[in-house]
Amino acid sequence: MRQRDDMTFPHEEYVRRLEGLRERMKDRRLDAVVISDPENIMYMTDYQTTGYSFFQALVVPLDGDCYMVTRNMEESNVHARTWVEKTRPFADNGDAIQTLVESFREFGLNNSTIGYERNSYFLPAYQQDRIRSAYTSGRLLDCFGIVEEGRMLKSKAEIEVMKKAAKATEAGMQAGIDAVKAGVTENEIGAAVSSAMFRAGGEPPAVMPYVTSGPRSMIGHATWEGRTVQDGEHVFLEVGGCYRRYHTAMMRTVVLQDQLSSSMESAQRQMIKALRELKNYIQPGLTVSDADKIVRDIVSDGRHGGALITRSGYSIGIAFPPSWDEGYILSLMQGDPQILREGMTFHIIPWVWGVDGDKTVGISDTIYVTEDGCESFFSLEEEFTLKPGKKASSDKPSGDASKSKSSNGQAASA
Repeated sequence: MRQRDDMTFPHEEYVRRLEGLRERMKDRRLDAVVISDPENIMYMTDYQTTGYSFFQALVVPLDGDCYMVTRNMEESNVHARTWVEKTRPFADNGDAIQTLVESFREFGLNNSTIGYERNSYFLPAYQQDRIRSAYTSGRLLDCFGIVEEGRMLKSKAEIEVMKKAAKATEAGMQAGIDAVKAGVTENEIGAAVSSAMFRAGGEPPAVMPYVTSGPRSMIGHATWEGRTVQDGEHVFLEVGGCYRRYHTAMMRTVVLQDQLSSSMESAQRQMIKALRELKNYIQPGLTVSDADKIVRDIVSDGRHGGALITRSGYSIGIAFPPSWDEGYILSLMQGDPQILREGMTFHIIPWVWGVDGDKTVGISDTIYVTEDGCESFFSLEEEFTLKPGKKASSDKPSGDASKSKSSNGQAASA
């Protein structure tokens, strides 16, 4: 294991991760594991590339040197970014799976019990079939989740990296809020969000920001498509900032009116209450199901006509496209008896779909669980931002026309 001082984390952090993985391998009686998930490879080694649609694997034996099997073009990433010293690259017209199986023989793993990530997005069935057909001298077992067990609990060093991602998230969200006004396009708002994130030190996120206005906010996972925002409408924003592939995320809502309707006021009130109640209750030992119930019961109690139709939160951290969340590791959902532990990080999403039947709104937070509670990564106010429409503005002195305010009446930047 090569020691270097130019990686995302200190050398000791990677030693800890490798030792933890090997302890879990012992528990499962595995002689080696083949890690193909890009988030897991990065967690273990600091390796990253946008070329993960090609086969790539980190092979970790219980004893001895780790090595990577990559496309020739990606071998430079191993040497430039990671502590891994040995590589077995394959040509574009070569055979990635044959290279992997031959490496088992070369590294003394020919008669071994080897784990592989059967549920990885990037190890398709045909490649799994080929590995099974070619590796007949040993056993192959599914070890999906063996790295994620370590990823679930963030170290203090990881929390600090996520704080840098949070700066980009907040900068992007504030720029998006500032850009919202009647007559601008969703694209212009998205451009403002993106520019601010990157200027604040953010890096390309796993998902670009979500920007929808008016009735388009009812479309799940839609984002900007050139629509022009109309006077009196609302804009739903969800921003995920990224630093070194670690993410934090935030939802906010801007309303182009001088006051909220009773249903929008109810949605805002219940979302803020759900966030604050959950953050009051979160501590190590609380079950995932109980955490979800706190949020779900409060959101459901409002008079807004909408509903929380998804999980109420999900683990967040390392991510590559197509998603910024770690929800497949752990999500806040009904019936899950797992308990919260110090170091877990969650995007809490008490968003409301279908206010008045035609509006989606959101206020969310990214938090980390501490020894006796939790802390937010953010400081941006949680209330809806109100920006009086053209008619309301025309009735006021010209000096007030460019000001916006949050729904609690405090001035906000415009």
